[in-house]
Amino acid sequence: MIQTPQIIQLPKIQDPRGNLTFVQNGGVLPFEIKRVFWIYDVPGGETRGGHANRTQQELIIAISGSFDVVVTDKAGVEQRFHLNRSYFGLYLPPMQWRSLDNFSTNSVALHLCSTPYNEQDYFRDFTIFKTT
Repeated sequence: MIQTPQIIQLPKIQDPRGNLTFVQNGGVLPFEIKRVFWIYDVPGGETRGGHANRTQQELIIAISGSFDVVVTDKAGVEQRFHLNRSYFGLYLPPMQWRSLDNFSTNSVALHLCSTPYNEQDYFRDFTIFKTT
């Protein structure tokens, strides 16, 4: 498992008729996809996320538009990633606090996850996350 958040370049097949990018199990991801969801129609100035996962790994892709992902580790070190290309994804290992902000108009954030949804896997209080 990759231990730090990082940008992963996805396959990009260029064609004059339009480009194609794909993700599949057994490919560039360091995990098997168990759940997929997307965030869209985020009103201006709103923030999404605001949690960390105990075990889940995740890849976040800007399918349309752009947004920022702010990642904070348990030591309080913060990184900001700007996603704006559909052939790049941000890999998040477990135990990384994340929030998404700075959404452009018509942006879509696609999330590929290593686990099915499980509320017990979430930290929703930053203070508890930092002390665990």
